[in-house]
Amino acid sequence: MGLSPHGPFYIPLRVSPPWHTASSLTRRRLSPLAPAHARSRRAMFASAHACAPTRAIGFIRRPCARRTGAIVAAAMRRNPAATMSGHASASARRAPRAVARAGSNETFADISPAAANGAPVSEGDAATVRAIDCDGEMMSFVVFGASGDLAKKKIYPALFALFYEGRLPKNFMIYGYARSGMTREEFIDRIAMSLTCRIDWAKAGGSDCAAKTEEFFSRCQYVSGQYDQAEDFANLNKTMCADEKGAKSVKRVFYLSIPPSIFVPVAQNAARECQSKTGDTRVIVEKPFGRDLTSSRELTAALAQELSEEQTYRIDHYLGKELIENLTVLRFSNIMFQPLWNRNYIRNVQINFSEDFGTEGRGGYFDHYGIIRDIMQNHLLQILALFAMEEPASLDAEDIRDEKVKVIKSMRPIEVDNVALGQYKGREFNGRILPSYLDDDTVPKGSLCPTFAAMALFIDNARWDGVPFLLKAGKALNKRQAEIRVQFRHAPGNVYGERQGRVEHVTNELVIRIQPDEAIYLRINTKVPGLGHRLDQTNLDLHYKSAFNAIELPDAYERLILDVINGDKRLFIRNDELEAAWKLFTPLLDKIEEQKIAPELYPYGSRGPIGAHYLASRFNVRWGDTK
Repeated sequence: MGLSPHGPFYIPLRVSPPWHTASSLTRRRLSPLAPAHARSRRAMFASAHACAPTRAIGFIRRPCARRTGAIVAAAMRRNPAATMSGHASASARRAPRAVARAGSNETFADISPAAANGAPVSEGDAATVRAIDCDGEMMSFVVFGASGDLAKKKIYPALFALFYEGRLPKNFMIYGYARSGMTREEFIDRIAMSLTCRIDWAKAGGSDCAAKTEEFFSRCQYVSGQYDQAEDFANLNKTMCADEKGAKSVKRVFYLSIPPSIFVPVAQNAARECQSKTGDTRVIVEKPFGRDLTSSRELTAALAQELSEEQTYRIDHYLGKELIENLTVLRFSNIMFQPLWNRNYIRNVQINFSEDFGTEGRGGYFDHYGIIRDIMQNHLLQILALFAMEEPASLDAEDIRDEKVKVIKSMRPIEVDNVALGQYKGREFNGRILPSYLDDDTVPKGSLCPTFAAMALFIDNARWDGVPFLLKAGKALNKRQAEIRVQFRHAPGNVYGERQGRVEHVTNELVIRIQPDEAIYLRINTKVPGLGHRLDQTNLDLHYKSAFNAIELPDAYERLILDVINGDKRLFIRNDELEAAWKLFTPLLDKIEEQKIAPELYPYGSRGPIGAHYLASRFNVRWGDTK
């Protein structure tokens, strides 16, 4: 997002050089970032506490019990004596700035270039020491698979955003664990480009982005090891214990950002070697949670050998999106919707998910699962369950998840005749070639894997009997969008029916746009201004960016990681919920694969296969997102 005088914006942690080419106004506003860029993140301590070549970082060693004073116990490469004397003189005026390593007996101090070169430390170069409550609580957060794209693009940016907003515990450390043989400095450089500071324009001149960045990276470590070697996990545990020394209570959170094939060995080794001895241990498991009912049960049983259900957090990032969080608020806190939320007033419900790009080199992974497993069995089914569930007894996690399980168990078995499958094909558009799914080198030749699916589901209970729930998901479509559309029945005895025309043009529609441009709007019938009596539909619109002063909404991973830290499981999937979901979808998936049903081809960038429209027409429904 660019610089704008009208609202918040993102400042990247790295800004392309040269700094001297910017205007003086720009330099004043962005100057807090310049030192961070100039140091290129090499100002941080390596895991072996080696000093960086461009700007030296020392550390102050002090007992946790002492809250005043600091003694420089280690100096820089150049002229240690001068460095010590420089800090001693500076501390008389103001103690050196510390980037705290929480819960440890060592507090890292950012020493100025002058001190590193042996010159006395000036008043401006000195900074303050931040006291650490070493006797309090601490959190150690471990990202397994830290060298992967998910960690780089989602997990670390979410952790930094939570830190920047002051949402993380006072004392914390973050450990990246992967097989890649990287130094800590190389790992920091890898993730640095993905992090951004969420800053209000009015406060940009006094931004503390650079300082926050330094402190965050000072709390990041990288440990290289194998996923199936217990001794490597023991080494990770040893590293964490050294940093946690002195803390009375330690909470450990493990994020399994790894392929499903190694979920079990990583979870078991982490549980056996790295569980906290003085606090909670929580494990975040990424989807897919198996490939069918049998594999899901095997995975659940394997995890249960070492971890309790209370410790296991099965994450579905779609449940962390702002509009999904708002779904229960919309339903249960607005009396106008409560009497309408049933078969008497709702004609159909559509949950649509579309991406405007293909597999793009991920075809090998995608081909093993397909669009139904990848999107429908988890994301869309979870949204449907939240939409259709009965009001829970409370907002307690177990009460909400109980109601979701009831809805999924009430769903009618999915019939193959109520499903339309598709696979995108290549085409030429605006002078460039858009590839087909089978053009992906990682996709097996002749694959029948669907990249598009539409289906009709029914809930056999008193509230929703006979109401079709139409789910649609696809890749390489004409737009990127996710939304819920609730189409209401026409008004009985409507005296304006003849003036309005077709049924789908006169009925009310509630649209909850999950992404992009989050919004909620209600389509109502109104009279067009003028002397005539012409009717038209108008939107009552709640557009989040305009209604809430263009606030940048938190990423779903921020919300879900914070919930894990706080022990809130409302938005995470319970084992019986997962079991019910696979019982619903596994028979359908087996039939599709046994019968080798060929998907209908649709052009890259289109609205999808024509079969989806025929499916909707069988239930007298028109897809709302294609109007």
